[in-house]
Amino acid sequence: MALRFSVLASGSTGNAMYVETPTQRLLVDAGLSGKKMDELFQEIDRDPKELDGILVTHEHSDHIKGVGIFARRHKLPIYANEKTWNAMESNLGTIPVDQKFHFNMETVRSFGDLEVESFGVSHDAAEPMFYVFRHNGRKLVIATDMGYVSDRIKGTIKGADMFVFESNHDLNMLRIGRYPWNVKRRILSDVGHVSNEDAALALTDVIGDTTSRIYLAHLSLDNNMKDLARLTVEQSLREQGMGVGEQFELYDTDPLKPTALTVV
Repeated sequence: MALRFSVLASGSTGNAMYVETPTQRLLVDAGLSGKKMDELFQEIDRDPKELDGILVTHEHSDHIKGVGIFARRHKLPIYANEKTWNAMESNLGTIPVDQKFHFNMETVRSFGDLEVESFGVSHDAAEPMFYVFRHNGRKLVIATDMGYVSDRIKGTIKGADMFVFESNHDLNMLRIGRYPWNVKRRILSDVGHVSNEDAALALTDVIGDTTSRIYLAHLSLDNNMKDLARLTVEQSLREQGMGVGEQFELYDTDPLKPTALTVV
């Protein structure tokens, strides 16, 4: 009766995540090409034709690039809130009516034995939202693309068994990097992305007694590095007396390679 997942790809160039129970298989976002998405599924030994649907978080291209072609190829339902549908539909190509579904923000929807709760985040998209997955007493959280982590979000995600959590940029790398100032300002804003430092501070408030794994996700290709993100978050959590390496472990994600299919 296990809840399992794999972060298929995560980063500023493309994002996708797979979640399954004994009766349900869901994809969250498809921000890579249809061909690459098929390759990622092969790597975790799963058939995308057996998916029960695609949950979309928001309309940015690194989250929807492959949604249209992947859904058509494998005849998959697509779930998104109304504002996201309005913002992304022109970029998906023609989607048959019987594959289009609404999943409103701040609601809970059941997919067989899997309960999915949507929650809003602060990001520069039409109505961005992410998801909490619950099955057989286990809780998995996906939370990226956040300008900041509000108390409301913390209350929703607190105490998860596993987190896939944004650690987008290192502040110093971003400040001295090649991005123009308007882009830097957007990333640093309340509708941008969470830094390594802010990720650690937020995690301090939401890690619970049963938390066992934290996957640092959506790392910027230009303004972060895996080792830097992991070390920054680990050091900050240790300073707060959190049991890194004892109670829970930190894991990397990759923009092109899936994590191992893991039991929550």
